[in-house]
Amino acid sequence: MTQVVELPLWLFVVILLFAAVTALSHFLLPSVRWFFRRRLERAVERLNKRLTRPIEPFKLARRHDMIQRLIYDPQVSQAISDHARKEGVPENVAFQQASRYAREIVPSFSAFAYFSFGIRLARFLANALYEVRTGKENAALIKSIPSDATVIFVMNHRSNMDYMLVTYLAGEASALSYAVGEWARVWPLSRLIKSMGAYFIRRKSRGALYRRVLARYVQLATEGGVTQAIFPEGGLSLDGKLMPPKMGLLGYVLDAKLADRDVVFVPVAINYDRVLEDRVLIEAGRTGTRRFRARISVILIFILRKTWLRIRGKFLRFGEAAVVFGEPVRLRDYGVSPDVNGLAQDLMHRIAQEMPLLFVPLMARIVLEAKAPLTADALETEMARMLERASTSVSVPHDDFAGAVSKAREHLLQRGMIETVQGGFVSASDEEPALTFYANSIAHFFDA
Repeated sequence: MTQVVELPLWLFVVILLFAAVTALSHFLLPSVRWFFRRRLERAVERLNKRLTRPIEPFKLARRHDMIQRLIYDPQVSQAISDHARKEGVPENVAFQQASRYAREIVPSFSAFAYFSFGIRLARFLANALYEVRTGKENAALIKSIPSDATVIFVMNHRSNMDYMLVTYLAGEASALSYAVGEWARVWPLSRLIKSMGAYFIRRKSRGALYRRVLARYVQLATEGGVTQAIFPEGGLSLDGKLMPPKMGLLGYVLDAKLADRDVVFVPVAINYDRVLEDRVLIEAGRTGTRRFRARISVILIFILRKTWLRIRGKFLRFGEAAVVFGEPVRLRDYGVSPDVNGLAQDLMHRIAQEMPLLFVPLMARIVLEAKAPLTADALETEMARMLERASTSVSVPHDDFAGAVSKAREHLLQRGMIETVQGGFVSASDEEPALTFYANSIAHFFDA
């Protein structure tokens, strides 16, 4: 026992490293984790006092615990057995597949990342790129919702900036949980998005096992009172119009066991003077494919060019971006057994009626309809007539109407979508698809 043992130096270093790791994992790290978790819990308690809708315990649960709860859920267990029997594989193989789905879907929400970094980034980007406008009653509508209800923001999908805008504008109310597609699964973006509380969806998956795991997560979140944000269209609009709703996530919400908890849907209408991805979306619509051909090099060059212009003080924002919250509607208002199709259609109709009438889309419609060049005065007159003609009051008020019309005109001129000719302004010959893309966002007010 007291004999001297000689070891090579490299082996001695390896033994020390293993000993240090063991000491850290069994003694130090649990204490450190407990210390920081207690500090985080106290910070969340203080945060919840100023939020209109406090963060629910479900959202703050440890990710590992949530994954375990999901994969051992009775409905998921039954789906695992059915999948194993159908595919002719052992149940442990089907169980591992369900575990992979659960790890892919379940977020790792961090209140610190969301409220200290996420909202500030969203606010900075939104205000750096746009003049952000909101509905007058947005804050009051959220405060009017019962505190024990599950709130689901139901939004049209115009741009990937939608996430930033609504996160920023709903930041004083609560933390939103988004459903995001495959585009967000790229590392390290995926880690950041999961820490913001978003969960991934394989939109093209048709497997019954995957759908059951996803359905149970959405239902558990709904039952747990998590504030969620859903895009019923399922993707970005390629032509500027509202697309028919898809029933998946809404159907999962209807199947949740809510007991005494009610679900309140908040229709959210979003519109832009400029959609960042407009050319990509128009091209995808032209070719009839949703495979967006946006190379990362093009995106980086675009960001660098705009950053350089901003440093030189020559960057002009992309016009206005407006977000309007509609009147909240309770799930109970749709009856004891609501039809998911009727619910989806009604929510999309409510979004359409709240769509902001921005001046660039209005002017795009005017120049498309014009049979001859329009002078600046004629454009202003037509804008006023269009606003009166629209069967809605959801317009963005301006203290200087003439100045707002002038800004919209200059915006379209700078982008080359309209041009100056003798006698006034006309649409550029090759820009009709782009003008139509923007005019379509408010066309339903006039076509009806």
